[in-house]
Amino acid sequence: MDKKDKLLTIGQFASMHGINKKTLMWYDEIGLFKPAAINPKNGYRCYNYHQSPILETILLLRELDVSISEIQTFMNNRSAGSLKCLLEEKITDLDMQITHLQAIRTDLCTHHQNMSTLLTMNLSEISLIEKEACCLVTVDTDQNVSFEQEVELITAETEKYRLGRLHKASYGSMISVTSLLEGRFDDYQKLFIEIPFFSYQARLPIMPGGKYLRAFHKGSWDGIPKRYQEILDYAKDHNLTLHGFSYEMGINENVIDRIEDYIVQIEIPIDG
Repeated sequence: MDKKDKLLTIGQFASMHGINKKTLMWYDEIGLFKPAAINPKNGYRCYNYHQSPILETILLLRELDVSISEIQTFMNNRSAGSLKCLLEEKITDLDMQITHLQAIRTDLCTHHQNMSTLLTMNLSEISLIEKEACCLVTVDTDQNVSFEQEVELITAETEKYRLGRLHKASYGSMISVTSLLEGRFDDYQKLFIEIPFFSYQARLPIMPGGKYLRAFHKGSWDGIPKRYQEILDYAKDHNLTLHGFSYEMGINENVIDRIEDYIVQIEIPIDG
């Protein structure tokens, strides 16, 4: 007799596949995976080596969270084509889960970086930094758009791009360098959501990579114009040319209760 035709006990077969023998008993009871034979003397289930690939396929599908009913349907119509279609569907689901986990990791890293910055930052300092390009979702705004309307605009965009909740992406406001140079420090033109995990092929606006001036403002928004003037003076003194937009983003909203403690991060791209 070929060794591969030799019958194995349910315990031996279960151990070979790293599962509990109760799982095999259940699969038998629901008609999903039957034993090769039943011992006529004691009624025990027996299996053979040739059944291993079939069981491994079932275990793989279960690991991919394929339901028992889906697996039963596949087993009743088992073919290379049906398995190919089923696996393609589950690979797509898995890719979506991976993308979601990558987004969560990016979000955690952003919060971690913000907390590290909070613990080491010098609020009076204006520094030069390097940033990588990232995708943005933007909505237009102006002085006539109320806060409630801004919330509605941002909420609509989070739903459009399936961001879920705002904690999954960095968000803030944009004001053009032209407005800043003309002293119009309240002339905000856009709200933005930064989505670093999106593909650039999504045809979204890009926050350019390169050198930026970074500064911080603590307290109410009334003091931001003064901080911008300090930034402009710093750029002039150091022969730096600002361009594009200034990106404002709160970095400590989740650890404060008072507006007096609110910290805004300001980043403005520079030439060169």
